[in-house]
Amino acid sequence: MTTARLPLFPLNSVLFPGLVLPLNVFEERYRAMMRELLKTADEEPRRFAVVAIRDGREVAPTEPGMPDPTTVVARGPAAGFGPDPVQAFHRVGCVADAATVRERPDGGFEVLATGTTRVRLLSVDASGPFLTAELEELPEEPGDGAAALAEGVLRAFRSYQQRLAGARERSMATGAELPDDPSVVSYLVAAAAILDTPAKQRLLQAPDTATRLREELKLLRAETAVLRHLPSLPAVELTRQPTNPN
Repeated sequence: MTTARLPLFPLNSVLFPGLVLPLNVFEERYRAMMRELLKTADEEPRRFAVVAIRDGREVAPTEPGMPDPTTVVARGPAAGFGPDPVQAFHRVGCVADAATVRERPDGGFEVLATGTTRVRLLSVDASGPFLTAELEELPEEPGDGAAALAEGVLRAFRSYQQRLAGARERSMATGAELPDDPSVVSYLVAAAAILDTPAKQRLLQAPDTATRLREELKLLRAETAVLRHLPSLPAVELTRQPTNPN
């Protein structure tokens, strides 16, 4: 199994392969990470790993809080993640390739990255200016019946989209506009569905594409049934999530 050591960017959200990830980077530990990534040659990928936070804060507190205003604020790459950072994160994450890293005049960065490959988190190193991790690449196995399941998921997803859009007469995505590769379908639907982080994490770490698609089919049917009784909601763009402040 292929392993690699990469910078680690924990978020309060799940990144999937194929998902576009905008980042607004302002904390020093992540600024240091971006400065390091900019040292990579232009023709090489600027890779870092994203993991969802299980227990901790995406942004470290910068001021003493209540009830004790004298509390010393933790600093450093593992701030907010406890004495053993690896325990604060879900163990399956995704490698991101930063296509754009733009430094602002204030020293922060605007980053646009794309998820590429699932990885398992083996260990976390907090000895440098930012977290790094030893990671094991996870293969994407198709599983049994993935192609047929993908067709069912796309049908269920269109119905779910219609309910989210709140207007059946609105122009919806057609089959020609959606992928037919089962693994791509599984990740796009997982990214676009409005689910909490634990549910998205379960989809990310599914053992194969077919298992992920089966779970999505159940979730989409359940969510669509709920949406029938709710007011209109905005439609969701498939491959992009809101900008994450580190």
